[in-house]
Amino acid sequence: MHSPKSAAFPSAAQAALLFLALFLCELVVGAALRDANGLLGLNGMQIGVLSAVLGNGCVFVVVMHFQKLTYRELFHRSPTSAGAMLMLVVPPVLLLVPALLLTITSALNLMMRVMPLSPWEESLFSRMADGSVAAVLAVCVMAPLLEEMLFRGIVLRGFLQRYSRWQAICMSALLFGAAHMNIYQFVVGFVMGVVLAWLYERTRSLIPCIALHATYNTATLLLGDWLSAASPQRMLWALLLATLAAACGALALRQMLVVPAARGTTP
Repeated sequence: MHSPKSAAFPSAAQAALLFLALFLCELVVGAALRDANGLLGLNGMQIGVLSAVLGNGCVFVVVMHFQKLTYRELFHRSPTSAGAMLMLVVPPVLLLVPALLLTITSALNLMMRVMPLSPWEESLFSRMADGSVAAVLAVCVMAPLLEEMLFRGIVLRGFLQRYSRWQAICMSALLFGAAHMNIYQFVVGFVMGVVLAWLYERTRSLIPCIALHATYNTATLLLGDWLSAASPQRMLWALLLATLAAACGALALRQMLVVPAARGTTP
């Protein structure tokens, strides 16, 4: 007989299969949209956005039906109200964005010097940052919402019931990085995945996770070129300001999310 812990969905293997199912759904929906594109008149990025929305929708409907999950339970399981989470937790969370952006961008620039982008990867990143409405919608709205629902709301939620705290956090971050299917976004996905998973584990809410994810992606689109071309002096000032903001945010989060847990209360 299985214990409740061993029976929690998903396991690591089930999470991998869930991602595969999502990939196949998006592939099938994308193929159908391309076949119907004579009537729809969509460009490649618009087809990608619709494929992601419809593919994720199919997977979420099936998973949530069999798990008997409501959207209220998926998005916010914390005893703290959603309004309090938005007003008290989200602002210090967003103070972490500049430091994350600088750290990850520096790591990626170093990686690209050692391992230059392939033509396919250059084309992919160019489409994601082309400034079109579809690209902005995909990167800044749909990706944060859908990825947080899947990787934190479903996968990490199950992992936290099956595995130890840091096992669940690291395994979900590895899966999140691998889901991006290239080494550069794997690094971004793993680092962000650890931060987002820790945040979800502390709050049991997708609200701060979606806010952090969306703000980071938006900052990458807006400031990516500036960071690449910035002078050493400007980079130094940016680093100092980012460090100060991150220190303030981390201190506030520690007081709200770490200290109460250490005392044995639920954050």
